[in-house]
Amino acid sequence: MRVYLLLSVISIICLGLQFEPLSSYVEWNAAAIHSGQWWRILTGNFTHTNFAHWAMNLIGLWFIGFIFKPNLLTLLLPLLLTSMAVGIGNLFTDMQIYVGLSGSLHGLFGYYALRESLHRRKSSGLLVFGLMAKIVWEFSFGASTVTSDLIDARVAIESHLFGAVSGLSLAYFSHWYGRKQNA
Repeated sequence: MRVYLLLSVISIICLGLQFEPLSSYVEWNAAAIHSGQWWRILTGNFTHTNFAHWAMNLIGLWFIGFIFKPNLLTLLLPLLLTSMAVGIGNLFTDMQIYVGLSGSLHGLFGYYALRESLHRRKSSGLLVFGLMAKIVWEFSFGASTVTSDLIDARVAIESHLFGAVSGLSLAYFSHWYGRKQNA
């Protein structure tokens, strides 16, 4: 039940960050980050280009919550870590402005799918494969133009990659660390 409260709080925060002047103050902005506004590395993930973008991302977040059934800590920690990884990763691209939760969602999905696969739910390996195939597809053929039109922006496929890599890495590291502790 507490995880749904957390999902609700995240949804409300994201909704609040849709409005000016907050949205401009929290968006991921390379120039602002380089001038010392480091919070944008994290907060840019929680604002969106428009309400369609917000709704798509929050539906994705709730969907991940319903499928994988994390507890409070196993939702909050990976969400924050993958969001940080996306924000930091974006600094190594030519991106100037970034908003949206989709990179973090790719990270959460990868984290939970690989975690399940490593804990003997082998069918979840197909989810990991599907995630990797989606990333390869986007880098080979581009993101969906329908999505770009809907969110009124270019889909930041680099952020999807950073999120997926960070989520998969986190799942592998936590599995390795857990096995080491139990040995």
